[in-house]
Amino acid sequence: MISVLKSGLMTTIQDLGRYGYQKDGVIVSGAMDHQAHRIANLLVGNSDEAATMEITLMGPVLEFQQDAFIAICGGNLTPMIDGDSVSTWKPLYIKKGSELRFGQPKKGFRCYLSISGGFQVEKVMGSSSTYLRANMGGFDGRILEKGDQLRFGVPGSQPQYSNEQLKPADKATSFKEASWFVGPEFTNYTKNDQPIRVMQGREFDLFTEQSKEHFFKDAFKIDSKSDRMGYRLNGAALSLKNKKDIISEAVTFGTIQVPPDGNPILLLADHQTTGGYPKIGQVASVDLPRIAQMRPGEKINFTPITHEEAQRLLLEKENHFKQLQRGIATKFR
Repeated sequence: MISVLKSGLMTTIQDLGRYGYQKDGVIVSGAMDHQAHRIANLLVGNSDEAATMEITLMGPVLEFQQDAFIAICGGNLTPMIDGDSVSTWKPLYIKKGSELRFGQPKKGFRCYLSISGGFQVEKVMGSSSTYLRANMGGFDGRILEKGDQLRFGVPGSQPQYSNEQLKPADKATSFKEASWFVGPEFTNYTKNDQPIRVMQGREFDLFTEQSKEHFFKDAFKIDSKSDRMGYRLNGAALSLKNKKDIISEAVTFGTIQVPPDGNPILLLADHQTTGGYPKIGQVASVDLPRIAQMRPGEKINFTPITHEEAQRLLLEKENHFKQLQRGIATKFR
């Protein structure tokens, strides 16, 4: 069990999302950064679907009531165990009675805490993900608060063996890290120093030539009013050639809509199921983890990519993920 001593800015329980119900108006939700979520679970022997703790910018303070095998992936929010800095992107063994807290954020916006056995919360429509606007899923449908008690499941055979490998020999030591870590080819994306790759949206050709040029050449600033539903982007106002009524249709994570004020909205994990604003672009799936690590106040630049190239990059990324999965498995044999 884990006790929450301090809540942090916005800490929730998430998994890969609530699929199969968008036709009924129920959003997908789920982890903002699927890559960090999946790798965190991989490092402790969980399946992709296991629930993790999504920690945003200012982390919580957690006390472990029993020994645990954990990993922290995603943005570097300066995790510390009993005052000592710990590494991200690698397995950690943490002893009963130890305290995990977070310091000054160094890079990125969100990190994911996985625990062997997964966080045990009631599933709603097959998912553990928290949807705050509907008070659905996760831990009582809300952010974690001081005094909450989180349970986790029984680890599988691989993590149990891993626990023995990582168990600190010194009784005075609160934790032990693995000697290896996930390589930079999986972790460097939190830098956000490259343009976000975007495919043309369904209504791209309805926009003026000037607007299309601004969209791909100018930077847009993430507004402070942004949330898990979407990033509001401030920059050059985008406009249609002619006013046109758009029939509401399905939208997804990464869809970029343009409302009448001309300031784009980049839809995120808690996006609505349908939208009626013209869609100028769609972020390539391979770049969604980079979007998830961007903070309000940062600037985004977009660059065009074809649908075929976006598919190729995503398949390539999944192949690399499978190689990582095999590599991690060899570490615990």
